[in-house]
Amino acid sequence: MFSKYLTLKGNQVTVSNVGKDGLKLILRQKFDFVLLDLNLPEFSGLDIINDLEKKGKLRNNNIVLFTASDISDTEITRLKTRGVKGALRKPVNLEDLNNMIMRLS
Repeated sequence: MFSKYLTLKGNQVTVSNVGKDGLKLILRQKFDFVLLDLNLPEFSGLDIINDLEKKGKLRNNNIVLFTASDISDTEITRLKTRGVKGALRKPVNLEDLNNMIMRLS
């Protein structure tokens, strides 16, 4: 649904529902921003963050957490100090999504 919305708003969108595939995409090409779900099966969003950080690539990407998980505000703050640029909690308000995109553009 969000990929369709973002496309209608004029964005070029790439989607991956598999953590390891998403990581490969992030490492291979530069995106304006990445909406990263923390609750991906097998290789989670946190695994992606950890791997990007190990490779020195986390701060080079505009990673925005996109999650319905019970992550605390303290943990979000910790992830931001590591290099994550923002967080959107599901259900996502489209105005918040648009504001985040504008802030990162």
